[in-house]
Amino acid sequence: MFKKIRISLLGWVAIAIASGILFGQFLPTSIARVFVTFNSLFGNFLSFIIPLIILGLIIPAIGDLGKGAGRLLVITTIIAYGSTLFSGFFTYFTGSAILPQIITPSETLMAMDNPEDFMLTPYFEIKIPPFMDIMTSLIFAFVIGIGLTVIGGTTLQACFKDFNNIIMKLIRSVIVPLLPLHIFGIFLNITVSGQVVIIIMMFLKVIVFIFILHITLLLIQFSTSAAIARRNPFKMLKTMMPAYLTALGTQSSAATIPVTLHQVKQLGVREQIAEFVVPLCSAIHMAGSTLKIVACAMAIIMITGETVTFGQYAGFIMMLGIIMVAAPGVPGGAIMASLGLLGSMLGFNDTLQALMIALYIAMDSFGTACNVTGDGAIAVVMDKIAR
Repeated sequence: MFKKIRISLLGWVAIAIASGILFGQFLPTSIARVFVTFNSLFGNFLSFIIPLIILGLIIPAIGDLGKGAGRLLVITTIIAYGSTLFSGFFTYFTGSAILPQIITPSETLMAMDNPEDFMLTPYFEIKIPPFMDIMTSLIFAFVIGIGLTVIGGTTLQACFKDFNNIIMKLIRSVIVPLLPLHIFGIFLNITVSGQVVIIIMMFLKVIVFIFILHITLLLIQFSTSAAIARRNPFKMLKTMMPAYLTALGTQSSAATIPVTLHQVKQLGVREQIAEFVVPLCSAIHMAGSTLKIVACAMAIIMITGETVTFGQYAGFIMMLGIIMVAAPGVPGGAIMASLGLLGSMLGFNDTLQALMIALYIAMDSFGTACNVTGDGAIAVVMDKIAR
């Protein structure tokens, strides 16, 4: 009997990229445009569903956070958000200094008013206008979510819990399974258009750059935590390695909670503090994911020859730190939750968003592992504060 082989999302994305490049060498334009048409339909569907994803994920998350234990909840949330912000700005300033040295702008893309001008066009398009724009859905989600924590509402919270289950089912059963086909179509298109070498070289350089940043970020997090708790940062990192390796396999902070919790207790964190901080941080501490999104966005902007001011990026990073709470516990969830911000604040069109998805998922395991490992550093600090 042959065992059924399970391929991870990362595996499917790798297959999609390789297949798109391979088939783009010889596939007739008429057939390639079939996949371009699918990309157009799927992209319009994503634009329609993004505001619903924001509502379905942020409102229940804020409502649940309000049920925590007051002061400890506030302090943990501030530290986790501060860590996420530091990661974003650390990546921005480091990327501003290094990425221009390793990223070569595409003259073809720079010459186009619209980066999609050089691409194949779909046979037909179906517009699917969203119910509301991204900023409206964000503000609405914050107002309702915070309101539920103030009034202690249960009926509306239960409704949004059901809505959350629908959105999660849609992500797992429709969006994530179709992402590889979407990415295949994008790379098929850019291969036919002659841009594949530029994109692949950018991928390799950015992946190496982000991996080095992840290691540096973890060293900073644990050095700071160790200084506060008067511990050895390298011993702390060694203790958290099982959680790091588990997250590499699961690609989910939520799925790694049991291992993270066990290793945090091995750090000497008291049980009641560990059992409060670890599940909370698995939902709100997204330093690794933020690092990846900021770095990938900067790389893609640079390859198109565009520039984004610090003011735009500062706003993007601060909003990203909030919207990361909406990242579901599925592979690629963080990038799906942030697509709205990429479009509304950085001007990413469907093609650039698809490249972001491919770049992000190619390193999804490392971002999740960075998130999870950093939770241990926060737990040690919270244990010190609580004492």
